[in-house]
Amino acid sequence: MLFHSLFLGSLVATAYSIPLPLLGRATPCFATGSVALPAEVAAGIPALESAVTCNAKIQVATGVPDIISGGIAFSTIDFQTSSSSPLGFALSTFATPTDPATADLATLQNQLNDYLAFEAGVRTQPNSSALLSKLKGPKFFLQFQIARVQTANCVSLGVADTVAHQLEKVTKNAVGASASEIAQVNALAKQV
Repeated sequence: MLFHSLFLGSLVATAYSIPLPLLGRATPCFATGSVALPAEVAAGIPALESAVTCNAKIQVATGVPDIISGGIAFSTIDFQTSSSSPLGFALSTFATPTDPATADLATLQNQLNDYLAFEAGVRTQPNSSALLSKLKGPKFFLQFQIARVQTANCVSLGVADTVAHQLEKVTKNAVGASASEIAQVNALAKQV
């Protein structure tokens, strides 16, 4: 019985971190490292693979090629190139019009695709936790902006996709953000 319990525990633990080749998939162009992706990240890989391409001539992080979605290269929207905090960079780079209903949702989605693929690529690299903690701010800010645009356009959203939920994710992951930057995000949350 003990062996059975240990075996089942091992299977459950394995399900949370799965190497892509074991799932019967080829490794995507942006996932070049050897570290297995968490199941929640691996689940989004098929959609990302169909949305992005890679430019192996440019590296945007150790072992991670530049990622392009809808003609937008990650290297052109890379928070690492800014002297601002990751959230400060996101506030200036991923701004929406005063009326978020008029924002270009396709552009925001392509930018988010770049960030999601970049995150997956970074996660496959060893010793990437410091970079991961910084990139979450811009990634969650993009999700927040998309939630604002969809809410302004009367799209019904699940709880995890609401402006309030995304606001919480942004503020929890605002590494190095100033009080002013947090205040700006809180103000945007009221503009829907």
